[in-house]
Amino acid sequence: MDLQLTNKVALVTGSTAGIGLAIARRLAAEGAEVILTGRTEARISEARTAILAETPGAQVRGVAVDFGKAEEVGNLLREVPTVDILVNNVGIFDPKPFVEIPDEDWVRFFEVNVLSGVRLSRQYFPLMLKQNWGRILFISSESALQIPEEMIHYGTTKTAQLAVARGLAELTKGTAVTVNSVLPGPTASEGVEEFIGKMSAEGKSKEEAEKDFFQQARPSSLLQRFATTDEVASMVAYLASPLASATNGASVRVDGGVIRSIG
Repeated sequence: MDLQLTNKVALVTGSTAGIGLAIARRLAAEGAEVILTGRTEARISEARTAILAETPGAQVRGVAVDFGKAEEVGNLLREVPTVDILVNNVGIFDPKPFVEIPDEDWVRFFEVNVLSGVRLSRQYFPLMLKQNWGRILFISSESALQIPEEMIHYGTTKTAQLAVARGLAELTKGTAVTVNSVLPGPTASEGVEEFIGKMSAEGKSKEEAEKDFFQQARPSSLLQRFATTDEVASMVAYLASPLASATNGASVRVDGGVIRSIG
């Protein structure tokens, strides 16, 4: 299927590993010009090399930025003044008991997980409306709807992303601009690999650790395994394409059936 992304310019935040890198790889393979972001030039260079190894001739460049710092986001916006597709993927998480989460953590999580997307959308969204085409995607989480007791601050920021995305979508009426959220479930990204590695260090195989996780932490999962980053990226690439023109203001699940509600 041709997703008709040739010559579209796409900015993917947090795209040097995990879901973000998978999204960048897929968009580049579909012909989009991709702008990577990461904390260091070295990480960006590694990601760019990986993409070019898969898609020789792909148009890929990058900007180093810490999304927890407003001034660095400002530098990114000056370097990349306009895009056709914005994928707000960057995010942080850290399991911690609620009573042990200080104000500083709440502010840091909101800064990175929510305000990063707000700041970028504030610049790119009006330009998309002006050209009457654009895609903004917030990579949220199933944790937005089922707040994890071990990461209440993280879940709260993921819910906030849904609110921002839906609010922006309301401003697109009658245009060819869409704003959607994607809700991945447990996914085999870098953080998950580290988590499984720790469990394996306790004497469990990777397969046993994964099985235990779904039995104990995510028993409602229908997939009963971690999704791959490519499975999430495929959905994002479709929603970023002209083919998804009738999908707007939606929270699209790629959660393996973890969320039981039908609403």
